[in-house]
Amino acid sequence: MPPPSAASPLRRHANLVFILGLCAASALACFALKGTEGLVSGLARARDLAAVMLPVILPALILAGLVQVGVARERISRWLGANSGLRGLVLATVAGIATPGGPMAAFPLVLALAAGGADRGALIAYIAAWALNGFSRILVWEIPVLGPEFAALRFLASLPLPVLAGLVARRLPGWVGAR
Repeated sequence: MPPPSAASPLRRHANLVFILGLCAASALACFALKGTEGLVSGLARARDLAAVMLPVILPALILAGLVQVGVARERISRWLGANSGLRGLVLATVAGIATPGGPMAAFPLVLALAAGGADRGALIAYIAAWALNGFSRILVWEIPVLGPEFAALRFLASLPLPVLAGLVARRLPGWVGAR
């Protein structure tokens, strides 16, 4: 996966243009249905949501940038690249389990690892481990709600799945998921 700066300007900004278009359409719909009061209320809720989300997103983006600059591409490629074998998938799985937070924390790290030379198998193992076995989610949600025995059983039963997903991703044809 090429670094974001290698993409064409249109491709780099296509998501932003799409989201801004959705925002404009939503604002017009809100104004048409609820008037000025509804539009102002919606913008106030957006401000409140930004106040909650920015403290999570900004450090994650800073961390991703520091990983891209601070960790040599050769090192990431050696540990998580196409030639890293099973060790790379296990390492990506452990990193995914250890990554706290939601997608705003995990996905910037995935982008930084991809730009640093991690292959798609390691990236998929990372995301699968984060989604299935994120340690913070297990501690905060699963153990208190489902009990430690069930949480441990679910964790152990799903532990090999990220590695298997990474192995499958490495075997899929090159055009699958090509950007």
